Amino acid sequence: MKYDVFSNLKLDDVVSSINDEVIGWRRYLHENPELSFQEENTAQFVYDQLNSFGGLEISRPTKTSVVARLIGIHPGKVLAIRADMDALPIQEETKIEFSSKKDGIMHACGHDGHTAMLLGAAKLLCSFKNQLKGEVRFIFQHAEELPPGGAIEMVNAGVLDGVDLIIGAHLVSYLKTGKIGLNYGPIMAGADQFKITIIGEGGHASQPNQVIDPILIGTQVVTNIQHIVSRKLDPIDTAVISVTQFNGGTAINVIPNSVNIGGSVRSFKPEVRNHIPMLIEQIVKGITNAHGAKYEFVYDLGYSPVINDNEITSLIDKTVCEIVGEENRELIKPIMGSEDFSAFLNEVPGTYFFVGARNEEEGIVYPHHHPKFNIDERALKDGIKIFVQGAINILNN
Repeated sequence: MKYDVFSNLKLDDVVSSINDEVIGWRRYLHENPELSFQEENTAQFVYDQLNSFGGLEISRPTKTSVVARLIGIHPGKVLAIRADMDALPIQEETKIEFSSKKDGIMHACGHDGHTAMLLGAAKLLCSFKNQLKGEVRFIFQHAEELPPGGAIEMVNAGVLDGVDLIIGAHLVSYLKTGKIGLNYGPIMAGADQFKITIIGEGGHASQPNQVIDPILIGTQVVTNIQHIVSRKLDPIDTAVISVTQFNGGTAINVIPNSVNIGGSVRSFKPEVRNHIPMLIEQIVKGITNAHGAKYEFVYDLGYSPVINDNEITSLIDKTVCEIVGEENRELIKPIMGSEDFSAFLNEVPGTYFFVGARNEEEGIVYPHHHPKFNIDERALKDGIKIFVQGAINILNN
């Protein structure tokens, strides 16, 4: 059941009252993006805004992150809400009036909007501090875009100490504004990467019989890696293996000594994630041995899969239906993108959902990490309303 602390005020009216301010925050952040682990001015901006709200206990757990605690007068659970703040090394091509002022850096993933939404939610919830049970902990995280990521640093710094559950959201350009995407269980994949060096014996291109050709061997490795998902894994298990780098050779008439191969692996189940590197190395070892070559193999685990807790997802699901209507709530399939929000979910239960920000009439249709990526700013109100009402429903029921 929806818990109402707004008396005669409607949530939509309350959120609308700060809408211009929220948009202003988002545009300031968009104009002044900062890369992962470099968000010093962004963190200071967030700190200053939070400090102006009053009633918050604010800290800086790492150099470029901020945490604010809103502690109600009644005992209860501790809910954390997270927003990420970093930008990407991309040259902006949107031509909007508040485009990035920094060459080669832009908010091409919506983190400026995430930060503005959470600031808005914090400001509104501060107004109802005396009616809240428990605590809302606002986590403004740095460095989501660059592994090992800022989330694990914040976990190690103790930002989840005492937290019972956590929620987070991502603005997305593939859902229309007004739509909210949810999923019970897995929603985003784990992301790992591998690097392979095939070491042969180079020589003249006219005498391939006198060399151990690492390019030929490497192409066989790439081809056979593609068989892993289709022939070595259970068809029910979802995984993606993409070879994204193949580098070798500097001259047309020279067969090189070695080639370097790199790629990305996405999966959901721990057993699949642990099995894939063994299968890749098995292929590399077998093919290089057959040709008398050597190899080096490095496999790095990245972000874990984002696995939503069913009970908490159900609570947010009900809130979403209250806010936007059941017809605008979509149960979506898991996606193979990754998110270091998983580091928080590895510690406490929670859920992660998507806020639609696509507007075809205004040309806001480009995918994430694209130089023309933008968001429909009307979506900011949807995110704030779900954060605010979700927090009230979770803590006060």
